[in-house]
Amino acid sequence: MPFRSLLALIAVTATLLIATAPAGADQTLKIGVTPGPHEAIIDEVARLGAKRGLSITVVPISDYAVPNAALDAGDLDANSFQNPPFLDQQISDRHFKISAVGKTIFLPMGIYSKKIKTLAALRDGAIVAIPNDPTNGARGLLLLQSAKLIALKDGGTRLSSPADIVGNPKHIQIRELNAAQTPRSLDDLDAAAINGNYAATAGLAPNRDALFAEGGGVGEALRSVYSNVIAVRTADKDKPWVHALVALYHSTEIRGFIIRHFNGTIYPAF
Repeated sequence: MPFRSLLALIAVTATLLIATAPAGADQTLKIGVTPGPHEAIIDEVARLGAKRGLSITVVPISDYAVPNAALDAGDLDANSFQNPPFLDQQISDRHFKISAVGKTIFLPMGIYSKKIKTLAALRDGAIVAIPNDPTNGARGLLLLQSAKLIALKDGGTRLSSPADIVGNPKHIQIRELNAAQTPRSLDDLDAAAINGNYAATAGLAPNRDALFAEGGGVGEALRSVYSNVIAVRTADKDKPWVHALVALYHSTEIRGFIIRHFNGTIYPAF
């Protein structure tokens, strides 16, 4: 199905009017987001920017594989769902002409389970899922290593794969799943490394439900290479509407909304 047809089926319309937009601007932007925190924040951006002249169609997209392809194809004007390593990998693999233009939020990845209450209870030969895309898969492996469940060759990198596991005292079986499927598959797993946005959509919070999670806090959000970004086509990155959108996202109102609404489970990265 062409991207335009796909997006027409899944688009949810909102109005976003940005205070710094030129007077009389008549432009509608389409922003792709994953459901959950990214969508909730862009909806708040829409409310904050009301009556300022720039309209946005918010497009929720569940599959990580779609938003960058849709952006590169011109079916989106921007997206908000990914971290820089994921974006860099997609650009390298698929030659997209898109660029990050501003940080958004940090969503800690956590290890979750419905079968055990502590990592010490993880059985020998346990089945543990990680995301199946290279970037988030490596992030999941690094998290398992931080939890002392595995050891990776040379300490691991943002490109590590299951083939790089050199220590596995509990003989963990790594199962690679689509990132969106990891929380929905917990009944069939012993544990899973779950991205923060999909954990939130499933009602899971790293500071409440995770057996182990990446460090949180605003400091970590500012430092982490996994802090998320807004992306646009490279040809558009210096256009006034891009600067206006980023400035609105980075406003004190949006920062306050993130802190209040997510109550320490997600952090502003700006």
